[in-house]
Amino acid sequence: MARILIVDDSPSQLAGIRRIVEKLGHQPLTAEDGQAGVEAAKRELPDLILMDVVMPNLNGFQATRSISREPTTKHIPVVLITTKDQETDRIWGMRQGARGYLTKPFTEDELADVISSTLGAGDIAG
Repeated sequence: MARILIVDDSPSQLAGIRRIVEKLGHQPLTAEDGQAGVEAAKRELPDLILMDVVMPNLNGFQATRSISREPTTKHIPVVLITTKDQETDRIWGMRQGARGYLTKPFTEDELADVISSTLGAGDIAG
């Protein structure tokens, strides 16, 4: 079982992603904005972070950059999950340190595949 931090300012998105993470047998952790996500990542050191992009305080690109450059959290894979579906957004997200990019709306199977492949790439037992 992996510990997965879900960062999203939408209560409905947070609940939906949390339900899928639990269904896959993983332990969900949550944060409501980018700043809270960075703090939770440092505190909890999750196995994976699922990060929204459009959020108050610190957006997902900024939070991902912070997490990927912080020595204590840079090993944690971040997958951006966002409505921003332009190729330039995906490229920018990857340049900030994201290891994956999934656009909303997504299916449960698409999220499961992203989680599985990202955790598998890090050799984390799931």
